[in-house]
Amino acid sequence: MCLTPKLAKTINFRAFKLNYSMTYCLGIKLKEGLVAISDTRLTSGSETTTGKKMYVHKHGNQFLFIMTSGLRSVRDKALTYFKEEIEENGDKHNKMYKAVNAFAAQLRRVASEDKDALAASGLRFNLTAIVGGQLQNDAEHKLFLLYPEGNWVEIGEGAPFVIIGNSGYGKPILDRTINPETPMKIALKTGFLSFDSTRVSANDVDFPIDVVLYKKDSYLPVEHRFEKEDVANVSQNWGKALRESIKNMPEGWMDETLNKLKKVSILQLGI
Repeated sequence: MCLTPKLAKTINFRAFKLNYSMTYCLGIKLKEGLVAISDTRLTSGSETTTGKKMYVHKHGNQFLFIMTSGLRSVRDKALTYFKEEIEENGDKHNKMYKAVNAFAAQLRRVASEDKDALAASGLRFNLTAIVGGQLQNDAEHKLFLLYPEGNWVEIGEGAPFVIIGNSGYGKPILDRTINPETPMKIALKTGFLSFDSTRVSANDVDFPIDVVLYKKDSYLPVEHRFEKEDVANVSQNWGKALRESIKNMPEGWMDETLNKLKKVSILQLGI
């Protein structure tokens, strides 16, 4: 199923509601290729550590990535099972939807093994994933959103990005900027600003961030990790530019309201 913009809003909201974990993961599908960004902050009780939330598989004409948000134990177990499945039956998964189905099957397997025990401990079985890539029989690169129940939707041209985890703060800039024709460089820049908006407004998302870029039909992903100091000046300049843009916005539309406010102030002084 491909997404319409209206359905995408519902899906992004659902993804946010399902994920109480401390996460920001973004997948973007462009005509040029794929962009994936994930934070690395892990929180357990009062302890905060750093860990990779993005798994990348590359072998011949096979490339896929999986970003996850949810219970760490569920993620690690499902990925372990999936890696074993890929090693033993990788040739059978010659299209992305087959690989997504394979990961969904392992997620359901973990649910059957651990869901009751987690519930007994007061934890809800929870893992949402963004899966993207291109396998040998795919006509183009693909991007999917996978739910904890194992069902999925394909991210299409109508809504070319999806966020899991803390999505509320970083989504508006993507809505205003990203479309399928967006160059990868602009998508990466916008994706970083989306992450940075989330980081500034929420204390459960932070550096470093892992980035994967993929050019269509190349089967050669590029991976990079950005530390805070690598992009500190970008964050600072963006904040400054935003403040300046607000100052320089046209103000004529405010005049009538501000004049009324002046009259109220004059009346108050006259009392």
